[in-house]
Amino acid sequence: MSGQSRAILQMFPALPAEWLRYFYRSYVSSRKDGAAVQMVQPAPEVHQKLWGDKPYNSIDFHMKQRFGGKVMRLSLSSGCSCPNRDGKVSTGGCIFCSEGGSGDFAESAQLDVHEQIEAAKKRVSRKLSSNFAGYIAYFQSFTNTYGPVERLEPLFTTAAMREDILAVSIATRPDCLPDDILQMLVRLNKIKPVMIELGLQTIHESTAAYINRGYALDVFDDAVKRLKRAGLEVIVHVIIGLPGENAAMTEATVSYLSHMDIDGIKLQLLHVLKGTELCRLYEAQAQRDGCLCKKASGKDAPFESEDQYEIPDHSAASEQTRSIQPGSIFIPYYSLEEYAEIIVRLVSILPERIVIHRITGDAPKKLLVSPMWSADKKRVLNTISAAFRKSGHYQGDAFHEQ
Repeated sequence: MSGQSRAILQMFPALPAEWLRYFYRSYVSSRKDGAAVQMVQPAPEVHQKLWGDKPYNSIDFHMKQRFGGKVMRLSLSSGCSCPNRDGKVSTGGCIFCSEGGSGDFAESAQLDVHEQIEAAKKRVSRKLSSNFAGYIAYFQSFTNTYGPVERLEPLFTTAAMREDILAVSIATRPDCLPDDILQMLVRLNKIKPVMIELGLQTIHESTAAYINRGYALDVFDDAVKRLKRAGLEVIVHVIIGLPGENAAMTEATVSYLSHMDIDGIKLQLLHVLKGTELCRLYEAQAQRDGCLCKKASGKDAPFESEDQYEIPDHSAASEQTRSIQPGSIFIPYYSLEEYAEIIVRLVSILPERIVIHRITGDAPKKLLVSPMWSADKKRVLNTISAAFRKSGHYQGDAFHEQ
């Protein structure tokens, strides 16, 4: 850079770096016949709101503001099963759920809670930074309130009492929160903050029946109200790309949640994992169509109307007769770029108060069948970041109060 160029930049020492770079580019492009034009073009207006370095209220930003530094999750097991597996509600679980109960990275329930925490700390030790604040004890696999209070309360309390644990997060189902469990969670919340994670996935009842979720939407609504009345934080899981759903249907789910009293959301793409009922459907679709996927919506228009696709009604089917019939429904497939576009849209309709806990997801590479691009998490996150920059959108800029 020439002395004249530095002089131009030094005229604006208080401006952000990206504006200074713009001034410099404008100055250089304005030179003619070796003489600099005296006018410097103004920088463009910057409208995109940022939380730290992200255009959304990320869990990383939120935890740093809340606890004063970087917070890491430790994936643990409570040893609980699931009513959707043991026959109380159904058997086999949700069609996308692995043998690990969506907790394939969690420590073994055969270890006591202290041993699990120490083992999990070793797993994340390479990720610790200089501004590290502490850990969240995340009871992740299966349904972690599906058991007697007499067994669960000592387990959760042992984790909460540790000095290195800042909060406790418990993944469960909305139909597994009886009054005695809720009272136990209130007691636990007096020791450390408690976050309850509910796997809603979709508001569409036909889809819920098809994926064998095992409870109705009003059960979820009631659980959220009861948890919030008890003073507990609520985080909701949503899956993008469920069988038979297009992006507009997923947007309807997120829009519904945007007007609820929830604290956080996890946006997770659908993973097809080996050994699941979903994988059987996926393979049947491949044999039927001669390809491994179908586009979820138009080539250039991932957002279309909700009623474009019809989902068979399996709500009245018994467990003995309920099964996925090849040809009855399709599994949508999004390219990485389409997925990034969907994430931008979904985040933009969420109010700023809702913390974004996840915008993608991890699957065990040994189990992952599709989409294979999801295995490269760094590339996924970079593509989503680029999509935000290109669009100029940020969290809440398309949110409308009812």
